Amino acid sequence: MKKLTFWLITLSITFEIACGQVATQSATSQRWQQRADYTMDIDMDVKNHRYNGKQKIVYTNNSPDTLYRAFYHLYFNAFQPGSAMDVRSRWIKDPDPRVRDRISKLKENEIGYQKINTLTQDGKPVSFSVEGSILEITLAKPILPNSQSVFEMTYQAQVPIQIRRSGRNSAEGVDYSMAQWYPKMCEYDQNGWHPNPYIAREFYGIWGDFEVKITIDSSYVIGGTGYLQNPQEIGHGYQDKTKPVQRPKTNKLTWHFKAPMVHDFVWAADTDYRHDIATMNNGMVLHFLYLPRDQTSIDNWKKLPATTIQAFEFMNKNFGQYPYKQYSVIQGGDGGMEYPMATLITGGRDFGSLKGVTNHELIHSWFQGTLATNEALYAWMDEGFNEYAGDELDGGNHSGAYQAYFRLVDSGVEEALTTHADHFNTNYAYSTAAYVKGNVYLHQLAYVIGKENLAKGMLRYYETWKFKHPTAQDLLNIMEKQSGLVLDWYNEYFVNSTATVDYGIKSVSDTNQNTLVTLERIGRMPMPIDLEVTYKDGSKEIFYIPLDLMRGEKPTENTTKRTLKKDWTWTYTEYPLLIARKSSDISKIEIDPSQRMADINRTNNSVAVTTPVKEETPDKGKEKDKKKRN
Repeated sequence: MKKLTFWLITLSITFEIACGQVATQSATSQRWQQRADYTMDIDMDVKNHRYNGKQKIVYTNNSPDTLYRAFYHLYFNAFQPGSAMDVRSRWIKDPDPRVRDRISKLKENEIGYQKINTLTQDGKPVSFSVEGSILEITLAKPILPNSQSVFEMTYQAQVPIQIRRSGRNSAEGVDYSMAQWYPKMCEYDQNGWHPNPYIAREFYGIWGDFEVKITIDSSYVIGGTGYLQNPQEIGHGYQDKTKPVQRPKTNKLTWHFKAPMVHDFVWAADTDYRHDIATMNNGMVLHFLYLPRDQTSIDNWKKLPATTIQAFEFMNKNFGQYPYKQYSVIQGGDGGMEYPMATLITGGRDFGSLKGVTNHELIHSWFQGTLATNEALYAWMDEGFNEYAGDELDGGNHSGAYQAYFRLVDSGVEEALTTHADHFNTNYAYSTAAYVKGNVYLHQLAYVIGKENLAKGMLRYYETWKFKHPTAQDLLNIMEKQSGLVLDWYNEYFVNSTATVDYGIKSVSDTNQNTLVTLERIGRMPMPIDLEVTYKDGSKEIFYIPLDLMRGEKPTENTTKRTLKKDWTWTYTEYPLLIARKSSDISKIEIDPSQRMADINRTNNSVAVTTPVKEETPDKGKEKDKKKRN
């Protein structure tokens, strides 16, 4: 009986250990991703701005779930009077000036649409319905976990007047800016389907290979996502621009592109595009397609390749290697918008602006093109991190982002970063949260964990999570591993709420030949403190006060002497700091001299100690307080 009991206990322990190993392996294994491989053919009617399309999607369900329905985005349907985008733009307090009420005024031949003619799943017709910019399908048969299904579609589309991102006849005269131009399968992830109606905010797409054939009048030049497969057939070779080419004398040509492992596909076309090429030292090819309107414009575009190469080299070194062999900068759209392997930008700019918008959009190749968080849920992890990298590229000055964030706080309309991009109450709150607070998030995080840890963490984040749609928690986990610190509190305050940072120096006094500095936390968000003391002999000392929630401290960041003090317990609003020098030896005391902490009131962060502070006993201090109250 004892032997049997011992055997059962041993078996139980072995089973528990095995289960623990499986659980650990499961937690650290690669997150599952759906896959959608596209084969698409369209035939453009440039006279009527319409096209007929054929599409085949091989959809791989890598999830553990059985799927009974599916959804597509039909983005062009948003460009119709009464659409969700139209209505949203007309009632929101601060509409995008590019949209306003323009959609409501579109005529029948100016609207956009994507009309589905036929749709099958594995050769069998499926029932479907269209509501605005979303197509909903009741599947002919469920898609089981770890299985594939093939969707085939024929459709007709009309290209809308260019209003936001996509469309025809842009303000700068580009004929076709073809973004969001095809019926696109919605993403399904751990949180289910994401069939968000299009209101001109953010995107979220499925990884896959794209093979696209575009048949269009032979007078057009096309640039876009992917690698051109048939340069000789169309007489527009990307390989050697020094040799003149003769286009085939046919009415139409078919441009054939392939793009591996991307989550979207963009293209643009114009009869007047000029096409320049630059090759980087690593063999990567850059394409520039633009309208040569005047000599100044041409000169600006001619200077652009050199700065674009510099930007790619900077990003490769500091944020991870760009995963493709090509990138295209294309004049089109209504500002600047990123897509895999390409961007559409307006080109009628001075060179500084042209360089700036190009750099911003190409940086998206890391945060949106390769990491590809769900932008609707984590716009700040795309736009904000993009702005952070851009500021680093330009020399590391993030003060503009901090000032913009402070203005948002003062406005009273700030909303938490966890707000879904489509549901912010104002465009101002959305854009500042996405572009600005996301930038401040990283720069302030460098204050918390150290700049070197942040830099290494960003490389580690990219290598770990590229092509996997990371979340805010995934990023935080990386930074905790890199720094050895506990950081959940950081997101709980700065991401999940609108709590602000505000610290001050409450008092400075002499006590027993030492200086007592009383610090106070005024804002809701707790932080570790770098307190710099400048002595009258010119020397400096950093008194570093970790936050107890961190369970550790950041490494020393520079050569200034650093004295580690006991943790500041976050529930305490005051912290007494004793400096082993008299106040007469001190000229200045300052909280966070690096100004990386997003302290909304810096006026109380520093004190100039010009004369010795009178030493007080606790009793005298109490008597003084009583007199004040009386």
